[in-house]
Amino acid sequence: MQMKLLTVSPLSQTAVGRGSRDTGEMNPLPQSDWLTAAEAATYLKVKPRSLLLWVRQGKVRAYVLSGTKRRIWRFRKEDLDSFLLAGAVIPSVPLTVLSERGHQ
Repeated sequence: MQMKLLTVSPLSQTAVGRGSRDTGEMNPLPQSDWLTAAEAATYLKVKPRSLLLWVRQGKVRAYVLSGTKRRIWRFRKEDLDSFLLAGAVIPSVPLTVLSERGHQ
């Protein structure tokens, strides 16, 4: 009986089999769309600097790649969509000429 080691890459979310024989029997795990900071900023239509500020403020969920000296961020599209949908829009009341003058 041979044992097969299964490793999952957190970025690609695909299964990789390692052993003496790889028969290709394993199915890939559900794949999520991972974006770099520049790609995520483009997706949100903001500058990368603004996006990274939001990450530091805890407004946007991001993931740091390990094993690097500098912080390299990755973003999931699902998290970015949640961020967009979570922001409440505050309705403004349109001012009329009468309300500005104090009802003369």
